[in-house]
Amino acid sequence: MSRIARGIVVTATAALALAGCGSGGQTGSAPSSGSEAPTVTGDVTVFAAASLTETFTQLGKDFEAANPGTKVKFNFGGSSALAQQLNQGAPADVFASAAPTNMKQVTDTKTITDTPTTFVKNKLAIAVPKGNPGKIAGLPDFANADKKIALCAEQVPCGAASKKVFEVAKVTPAPDTLEQDVKAVLTKVSLGEVDGALVYKTDVKAAGDKVEGIDFTEADQAVNDYPIAPVAKAPNAAAAKAFIEFVLSDKGKSVLGAAGFVSP
Repeated sequence: MSRIARGIVVTATAALALAGCGSGGQTGSAPSSGSEAPTVTGDVTVFAAASLTETFTQLGKDFEAANPGTKVKFNFGGSSALAQQLNQGAPADVFASAAPTNMKQVTDTKTITDTPTTFVKNKLAIAVPKGNPGKIAGLPDFANADKKIALCAEQVPCGAASKKVFEVAKVTPAPDTLEQDVKAVLTKVSLGEVDGALVYKTDVKAAGDKVEGIDFTEADQAVNDYPIAPVAKAPNAAAAKAFIEFVLSDKGKSVLGAAGFVSP
């Protein structure tokens, strides 16, 4: 090899070495895939308060679309019943309660060890069948034995909130039926089986033209906080975390806000 050729090779080699020692000693290779967010796959089981049925069903579909390979499975019901199921070992990844009291049932037993996050608030409204055939005007009518009234049982969040507003209003209700979750109460109204009931404002909105809602001032004294948290022994912990982050995202806030829930 000629002296000139050898010089060209040495110069080129030196240039490549200097390039390899550029900023921070990094090579010119592409960034490691380890820096990317982990892929979320598999089933994620969510135990959620009955009043979240419509919104969480929609968010579940949106989450699946954003995370191909995932499947969100829901167990909707009264928060107290869901907490009991979790404490008895029912497999789940996420718990969303309609009240801190029921979330405390599972944090006290260490079924949930993370600090729950309050993601929305909700309050009660009077629900009556379309046209208000029972002529319900306000909370005092709930003490009228001639009216057919449906309420949530006291152990579920809507029942505890109902008890509080009746105490504030100094009204002793005379319910004809006590239901184990708010959707069961709403069904009684939409079918015209009762003259009036107390449900959440979001449930009135979700029922569309099947029911009418009546606001009352005492509802401001019993606003429910909704906490959410991953279950300690979640079968799919990564998906649980991702689903909660999705609920707390701008997309989640948009869906929940459109349904009538209020940001905390």
